[in-house]
Amino acid sequence: MSSLLYFIAVILVILWAVGFFAYSATGLIHILLVLAVIAVLLRIIQGKAPVS
Repeated sequence: MSSLLYFIAVILVILWAVGFFAYSATGLIHILLVLAVIAVLLRIIQGKAPVS
């Protein structure tokens, strides 16, 4: 489950970057980016980060 969280976070960051550089991003993509960062930080704080 945690690898799925990181996969979703990476996808959201990529989508945010594409929207940011294309100047066609709406407020929604920034909200999704913030949610992805919060989700990753929560996983790290809880100590459940995947071990590579």
